[in-house]
Amino acid sequence: MAGSARFPILPAVTVMFALTVPAAFAADGAVGARPSVIPSSIVIGFVGGFVRHDNPHHGPVQFAERIRHGCPKDAYVRVFENRHRKTAYQTILRLLDRNHDNILSDEEKAQARIILYGHSWGASAAVLLARELNRAGIPVLLTVQVDSVRKLWQQDRTIPENVAAAVNFYQPHGLVHGQPEIIAADPARTLILGNHRFDYRQAPVKCGGNSWFDHLTPSHAQSECDPHIWAQVEDLVRQRLQPEPSAVAANPQP
Repeated sequence: MAGSARFPILPAVTVMFALTVPAAFAADGAVGARPSVIPSSIVIGFVGGFVRHDNPHHGPVQFAERIRHGCPKDAYVRVFENRHRKTAYQTILRLLDRNHDNILSDEEKAQARIILYGHSWGASAAVLLARELNRAGIPVLLTVQVDSVRKLWQQDRTIPENVAAAVNFYQPHGLVHGQPEIIAADPARTLILGNHRFDYRQAPVKCGGNSWFDHLTPSHAQSECDPHIWAQVEDLVRQRLQPEPSAVAANPQP
């Protein structure tokens, strides 16, 4: 069908629980049943390395918990392991399918308000997910990369044209360090908000709950727990979670 995208229904065994209040969705990697409330915005985060999606010691998980407080109640906020990018993609398709016909119309795609973020391999996963959404004709409001590290077969530098704005935070030191520059595939359609460099040899930050690997890559670990980075990320995300002016005008407060 022209202007529409069809997507498969996953087996019933993957339906782990019913989602009733989007902003309070559990941050897990399973595909759930359709929500009873259509989310106004979708915020998807990815953790790096082999970190679990619910590990409270890691930046993307802590950020998701913070952003749930004070964001619109009908926003959907969820964290995935970076290896579960395909599951995140299927989740987004289901959330956008407002009439539950398993086909995304142009109208349903146009209503998408999606923010993607991640750290390390998770940041690269966010860019790859944006690219997959681009192929499906689905827009993305913002991508955020924190010390983005690509796997050998990945490319995390070029931001696809369906992304309205993108920002990159990186540090240059150590065995593992971030992508120093992101660029727009189409500068007329994607605004690069900046490639922000942090030097933890000059200004270290203290992290808690470090693993043995973090001690081998201290600057990379500090990029994940740096409160200055995540405060900037939070400001950018909250700005984009605000209702659009047209929506506010259509639903004035009494």
